[in-house]
Amino acid sequence: MKAVFKLEGLDCANCAAKIENEVKKIPGVEEASVAFMTQKMTIVADDGRMEGIATEAARIAKKVEGDVQVVRLK
Repeated sequence: MKAVFKLEGLDCANCAAKIENEVKKIPGVEEASVAFMTQKMTIVADDGRMEGIATEAARIAKKVEGDVQVVRLK
């Protein structure tokens, strides 16, 4: 399953790289990418685990850049 999130308020390319690297470490994540220019995060993971992974990814994003808002697009 693929999920796409908008990272509203992401204003640091270095932070985007940190978020991507940390999300890739979440158990069950097959692929993850964060595009700073579009402020989008894409995650590919097992269907059954996506909800928990999405919650953990949002927590990571807020920890790295406190003002970021994570909104699921699809």
